[in-house]
Amino acid sequence: MNNEEHTRVLRAAYQAWMNAAGLRQARLRNKRFTYGDQWGDLVRDHQGRMMTEGEHMASLGCESITNNLIRQLVKTIVGRFRSQYLKGDGNEASKIATAAVREANELDELDSRALEEFLISGCCIQRVENRHEPGEPEQVRVDNVNVNKVFAGTMNDTRAWDCELIGQLHDLNIAQLLRYVAGGNQRKASWVRRLYTDGAESRLTDFTTRLGADSQLGSDFWHARDGKFRAIEVWTLESREVMVCHNRREGTLTVEPASAAHRLRNRPDISARWDIATVWHCRWFSPMGDLLTEYDSPWPHGSHPFVIKLYPLTDGEVHAVVEDIIDTQKHVNRMISLLDQVMRCSAKGVLLFPETALPDGWTWEDARRCWSSANGLLPYNPRYSEAKPEQINANNSNSSTFQMIELQMRLFEEISGVSGALQGKSPTVDSASIYQQQSENANIALSDVFDTFEAFRRQRNRKITGTVKSEELTVNSEELIVNRPDYTNN
Repeated sequence: MNNEEHTRVLRAAYQAWMNAAGLRQARLRNKRFTYGDQWGDLVRDHQGRMMTEGEHMASLGCESITNNLIRQLVKTIVGRFRSQYLKGDGNEASKIATAAVREANELDELDSRALEEFLISGCCIQRVENRHEPGEPEQVRVDNVNVNKVFAGTMNDTRAWDCELIGQLHDLNIAQLLRYVAGGNQRKASWVRRLYTDGAESRLTDFTTRLGADSQLGSDFWHARDGKFRAIEVWTLESREVMVCHNRREGTLTVEPASAAHRLRNRPDISARWDIATVWHCRWFSPMGDLLTEYDSPWPHGSHPFVIKLYPLTDGEVHAVVEDIIDTQKHVNRMISLLDQVMRCSAKGVLLFPETALPDGWTWEDARRCWSSANGLLPYNPRYSEAKPEQINANNSNSSTFQMIELQMRLFEEISGVSGALQGKSPTVDSASIYQQQSENANIALSDVFDTFEAFRRQRNRKITGTVKSEELTVNSEELIVNRPDYTNN
């Protein structure tokens, strides 16, 4: 492929990453609410100034109180998953993966954290590949992938079978980068080092300008953090002309590049026909647009290394479980803050002491000290009127705020599907059968979440064993790769 084709692929990757900006913003908000930062939404005050809800409450003299119900909900669902699917009889997905892979990668822990991410963002993404460490045998490596580091083309299939572009942003130190892209070639390693040191920043600016990329909005796509090097891994599903070859003497069926057609015509023992094959092809780019390396999928399943599940993917949209309950959580916080404000501003133990009733020779400090002491005797002089000291205690126990908070708590359980029975709370009914039915109903409400995540785990395990799909034909990937970068003369 020529440089224009590589630039087109990188531009498509950048566009896919930019298209997911709304998803990343929604995930950030959901994460803030999950971990307790629940007063950070922007609002406009009566003067038209933009500020956070917490700052707005403070300007009104109210304290912003957080009662984090979302965090408890997430912990409850993850805990139910651990007890029911990892330790119970429902651990079907874990039985598929080999015990060695499960133990080596601590899949139970990875899956629990992936489920937590799934509840927060509606996405769970893992990477499965063969990893070969120096001096160690090759082994299957499974990792959770940060949603902020992944991009994918438009998808509408909940199984992600219509995915044609997917990739990951890598922040690597120089040793990791060279191991990924140099392939043990010292000359190529020197070439890659120079790419990232000789005028890299100015080359990056020139390339993004030529690409038409927004250097401000898309800065996280091009720049790594913490002094590391950014590499962009892009997988694309590509179509290629091939020759399907039947060797009648050996009884084998193989696929050769279309360029081999002339050679095959001279083989009387082989019958060949032209066809189109689809191949997952990987390219690694520097942020300056340099093609670092490229190769076809090296694994038996013939696909990319990612396993992805987006929920629910209706019309291509992602909506997390946490998203449904944020408004209810905010209302609970407002009600509690309002109740706290009412209680703080209500009169508590205020003494009304008529000025005319102050005894002769007494000061107000004497009256205050006597009133606050135990068994104190507070005389008063009713010489001008019959008024006497009176203590005021505002009775706000009948405030409807308590009922409003209780209503919001019930709505929270109804919307989320995580009832008290599922959380293991003490039963509010005397009948054991009714309480068991409540627990079963709660499980039904969350079955869609659990079953979707189990489908993700089964897909992951099929990728581990290399049986995502059985291919009748095999492609000679070594001969299909063309136009590798010429680094030998650099």
